[in-house]
Amino acid sequence: MKARGATLDDVAVIARIYNQGIEDRGATFETRLRTPNDIRAWFDGRHPVVVIEDHGRVLAFAATSTYRSRECYAGIAEFSVYVERAARGRGVGRRAMEALIEAAANAGFWKLLSRVFVENEASRRLLRGVGFREVGVYERHARLDDEWRDVVIVERLLF
Repeated sequence: MKARGATLDDVAVIARIYNQGIEDRGATFETRLRTPNDIRAWFDGRHPVVVIEDHGRVLAFAATSTYRSRECYAGIAEFSVYVERAARGRGVGRRAMEALIEAAANAGFWKLLSRVFVENEASRRLLRGVGFREVGVYERHARLDDEWRDVVIVERLLF
């Protein structure tokens, strides 16, 4: 497996993988499927997006986004990581997170954070394995398919 920075040529496959995560209802509150044009907006020149390839086929991506608009938070990024269904459980997500951590540090971010569904033990285990700590739980954080969901807050200091 090879990690690399994503390019605009990857937007269709990133949208496909992200849409699998949306459809599965296990990793995001999002319900609207994304188009390649939606993904293109992520390439803002500030926030790293990485992909993991195996024999030229993209199996996963990890991306950062703005945490808050206030200047004091400019060095903090939210992140997400998604793995193609058929590649889950093979260490691809871990490789994507390792690449994203490096890319985010190189871009000047000092902290990554996110929220994970409390029952998503695979993601929680992955994130603990790459140095994230669980800060706490947001109870009834949002509704997905008319059901309240709790999330665990995770963070990692990069330097």
